[in-house]
Formats: sequence, structure tokens, C-alpha cells
Amino acid sequence: MQKISGIIVDPVARRKYPGTLVVNQGTLVDILPDPDGCRSGPFILPGLIDSHIHLESSMLTPAAFAQQAVTHGTVAVVADPHEIANVLGIPGIDFMINNAQQVPMKFFFGAPSCVPATGFETSGATLTAHHVEALLERDDIFFLAEMMNVPGVIHQDQEVMAKLLAARKAGKRVDGHAPGLRGADLSAYVRAGISTDHESLSLEECYEKLDLGMKIQLRQGSSARNLDDLHPLISSHPGQCMLCTDDLKPGDLACGHINRLVQKALLLGHDLFDILQCACVTPVRHYQLGIGLLQKGDPADFILVSDLTTMEVSATWINGELVSTKGQSLFHCEPTCPINHFNGIPIRSEQLQVNSRGSSIKIIEVTDGQIVTGTGHFSLPVNTTLVTADPHQDLLKILVQNRYHPTPPTIAFVRGFGLKHGAMASSIAHDSHNIIALGSNDHDLSRAVNLLHESGGGICYVHGQDETRLELPVAGLMSLGNCDDTARRYSAIEQRVKANGCQFQTPFMTLSFLALPVIPSLKITDLGLFDGIQFKLTDLFD
Repeated sequence: MQKISGIIVDPVARRKYPGTLVVNQGTLVDILPDPDGCRSGPFILPGLIDSHIHLESSMLTPAAFAQQAVTHGTVAVVADPHEIANVLGIPGIDFMINNAQQVPMKFFFGAPSCVPATGFETSGATLTAHHVEALLERDDIFFLAEMMNVPGVIHQDQEVMAKLLAARKAGKRVDGHAPGLRGADLSAYVRAGISTDHESLSLEECYEKLDLGMKIQLRQGSSARNLDDLHPLISSHPGQCMLCTDDLKPGDLACGHINRLVQKALLLGHDLFDILQCACVTPVRHYQLGIGLLQKGDPADFILVSDLTTMEVSATWINGELVSTKGQSLFHCEPTCPINHFNGIPIRSEQLQVNSRGSSIKIIEVTDGQIVTGTGHFSLPVNTTLVTADPHQDLLKILVQNRYHPTPPTIAFVRGFGLKHGAMASSIAHDSHNIIALGSNDHDLSRAVNLLHESGGGICYVHGQDETRLELPVAGLMSLGNCDDTARRYSAIEQRVKANGCQFQTPFMTLSFLALPVIPSLKITDLGLFDGIQFKLTDLFD
């Protein structure tokens, strides 16, 4: 029997009062109000929940992620193992679940709905409707993860509809992915049973989705950050909103998690109870999660916070177990045996030459903090024979190479990164996770790609003899280190990129999304340049 006293912040009754929690065998068996208790803290809040995340983007295994996240008051995540599933299929999903089971944090994994995300790229595995149905029948799979094949839903593609039907039969929620979707197409998408969206671009778009019964996940991750634009929904629709990060790099996780979103929302003037509705109550009720909300009979999942304005978490309990205190987790992770799929071949710089076939080319336009790209055009000088990178005009060469089969890379051009020297490469390239690289010259570009072949995946920066890399031996997505070690090594490479001209906040995460064809408008996959508006491959030359 444990007793924890403080100012109880009840998110259901929406009131604060001095009291004591009585915990027995992992359950909150009683709550004792104490009118004469201390009114200066600590504050006892329900544990925080990330309602949509791809753990792989942290470059940490689930267990290593948990070690860091609990120090920030996160007790649970609703996780889509889509990234590792694209690399390894069901064995990758099983790896995530098994790895997560060694730690006390609560993981709720979904069945990836789009592996591969489209037919315009090559993934390492395919999950058919039959595979998805089998996953949804499992007790350790809690929902059908984000349905990115919007055209397939709208036009009732047989395979897509079979996956949605499997979720309905299993009685499990379906997550959405519908950036910019409006009108009749949005109505058809929602009628198919899709209940959430984390990709909305404006309040008007959110209001339309909310009116149709969808729940909006307010995202503030490392690359895509929408809270500044969408935060009014916290006050207007707290029962239909949740907080999420989607993708979070290790350095950002080291500094905070959902507690940082709560703090930001408080600074924006929102009521604490509206924020907790989004951070705790709505995800528990929507996904029917076994997570406590500081109610008698609940699992004893709660946190201590000394100051509600800073949301610095001093202690975290999960199922009545103290799992972190004073910024330190109280559990250890077992050594991880890597699992991977990497069968590509090295490249030569001569393979990167682009012969001119016209007077202008399409270029991918990139903006810091956004995963939506634009389509630009670049006029070539008269009598151009080879199209090359020109860092003085912020024109860089970009490539994607299939890492599952020995094939040459596809090549295009990008503007916005600002890189003046060298090349950067990564085996994290949403969603199929082929090798993606960009650079100012072909020599550094080919060397960066080949470093990843030598490592079996990772991220790297090359400028002549200056070579720095972070190996990611788990599926080419995750390291074997803890958060601090991975963040330190990642940051060192990121700083080399920034020191050579790129001022993006998260250059590698921004790079990873340039291969994501389900996000408009111009992207690149291992099969070529892709028009996300027309949803088809397109030629480099105009």
C-alpha cells in the first residue's frame, strides 16, 4: 500500500484539491481529500499520452524511448510501427512489441494500413489485407494505423476497403492521414470509418473534419509543427482533440515530450483542464486504453509536477510503480539484437550525371518546418549538356536508391536547403526507407550513399575527407544506444550540415520526408520524381 499526497488535478471532474492517492497492487484504490493539506504542491496529474507517434523516428528502440519519455511524464504512446513494417513486415512489428514489453511504459501498437504507402516506391515488405486482418485479430494490436491511401478510400479500392472492413469486424479504431482533404472527398473518407487526422493544415480544414465527427490530433513534432496554427481547438473542441508528436528526433525527446506541448498550450492561454482533456482524457476514451485518469479503481498512472507553468516532471508512476524520479528513469533495458534488411549496392559518382533533355527542370521546393513541398522550375543555361548542382543558387542534387534490391538511384533537384558544401544521406526515408541523399557535388554525394551501405543504414555527412556518421543497425532506422548517446551523435552530424550552410531546424528529418509520396506536392522515390497532386510519376524535365 502506497500513499502519495499533493494537489490532485482531476481531469474528469475538472477540479484541483489537496488530497492523497492510495495505491495497492497497481490500482488507485482510494482518493482521500484533505481540506487542510498543502496548497503549494506538488501537483498530481494523470500521466501524459502521445496519441500518434512513429517510435522509429526517434532512432531509439521502444525500450530506449521509454527510458527517456517517462522522465517527461509520458506513461503511454499510441504507436504506428509503419516505418519498420515497410522494412521488415510483420517480423519488424513483432520486434517492436517484444522490445517494448521489457519496460513498464504502456505501448499501444497499431496494424500498419499502407505497406507500402503507394505503388510508386519499393518497400522491403508488403502487408496485404489478409496480413492486416490477422494483425487486427491479435490482442497486442489495438487499431488500424493511419490510412494514407486517400484515393484508394475515396474510389473504394478493393484491398483498401478489405483492410477497413477488418478493423470494423475487430471493433478497432481507424486512424487517418488526410492533408488538405475537403468537401465530398473528405465526406467519403470519413464514411469509410476513419476517425482521426493529424495532418490538417488550417483551422478551416479542422472545423470541416470535426463537423463530420473526426478527432483532430494536434501535432508538434521535430519537423512538422502545427500547434501554433491549430491550438485554438484546445479550447473550442477539447473533447475532439488529442496531442501528438508524430515524429520526434532524439535531441528533442531529451528535452521534453508531451509535457512540452502542455506547457506551450498553457503559455498560449488555454485552460489546464482543456489541455488535459487533449493530453489524457480524449485519447483514453477514443482508443479505449487501459490508462488511469486519476479516478478510483483506475490503473495508478500519474505524475508529480512541482510547477504547472514549466511542466517539469519530478516523478512518474505507471501501474503503481515509480518509474522515474528527478529526471532519471528507474529501469534498465536489455541489450538489443539488431534486425535489418539491407541489400543495395554501392554507387559511383559517374552514375549521378544527368544529361540535359530540355530547357528547364522541375525542382522540389522545401520550407523549414513543413513536410508539404512545392513544385518549382529552374531554367537551364543555353547549350547545357549536363545538369549539375549549383549551391550558389541553392540548387542541390537529390537521389533515392533502393536499398532492398541492387538498382541504380533516381535523381532530381531540390531548392531550399541552403547547403553550400558536401552531401548528407540517410536510410530513414519515409515511408519505404530507401537511401535518400542530397549534395552539392557528385563525389561527396556518392561517398555519403556508400557510407550507409558500409554501415547497414544510418545518417551521415561527407565533405571531402570530413566524414561523420551515426550507424542505425536496427532496420536502418534505430540505434543500439540510449537517448543521450544517440542525440549527441545525431547532433554532431546535424551541426556539420548546419555549419556548411543549411539552417533548417531538423535537416535530416526534413530530408526524410522528401521521399514521402502521400504528402504533396513534389517528392522523389526510388522509382522517380512523383507528383503528389496528380498522384503519379512525373518527368524531371518540363
